[in-house]
Amino acid sequence: MDVGAYVLTAVVAYLLGSTPTGYLVAKASGVDIRSVGSGNIGATNVFRTVGKSAGICVLVFDGLKGYAACAWLPDLVIRYMISHAVAPTSWNFAETLHIVGGVSAILGHNYTCWLKFKGGKGIATSAGVLAALVPWALIVILTIWIILFAVTRYVSVASIAASVALPFAAFLTGSSGTLVAVTGAMAVLAVYKHRGNIQRLLNGTESRFGRKPREQPRPL
Repeated sequence: MDVGAYVLTAVVAYLLGSTPTGYLVAKASGVDIRSVGSGNIGATNVFRTVGKSAGICVLVFDGLKGYAACAWLPDLVIRYMISHAVAPTSWNFAETLHIVGGVSAILGHNYTCWLKFKGGKGIATSAGVLAALVPWALIVILTIWIILFAVTRYVSVASIAASVALPFAAFLTGSSGTLVAVTGAMAVLAVYKHRGNIQRLLNGTESRFGRKPREQPRPL
């Protein structure tokens, strides 16, 4: 039964996370977010190319879908099992189920099946997942993000630094070894998804927030 619960949670969480919020919000305004600005479907590009209200909407919803997949969905599965007198066999079943839900949502956002598996960078969705899994660590890296963004005005720099700090923050705030390992994997994925930003930072072509991004050629 444990395996069935994990699979069900993974599939539903992936589909929830794969909802391409940025694409849908921009499309409602008559904009194909993939063809403007950086071409990314995340909140930052929506902020820049569609507007503040649209960007906030995407940011909030992307965070909520991560939280829902990591916190609410696994709890519903557990309640269903309890109501049907089905007991899990693994001692860390609940923690693992929440991790499965969170990681699946992030993968759904980053590699959405609705847009040929090309999604966002997963920062907002990851924040929602972290709010459910390691809230104190989230506060630490959110503080780092705010400080670096205020100093540099680079969303990418703040996001990359916060991602690198994540597993250390999880460790220092008393998270389990499993959660430290999971947050480490999340950090690696987040940095990998920012590889284009890293290259632009090295080239001096990365755009600061509040300025129009420089046009970059994108593959068709």
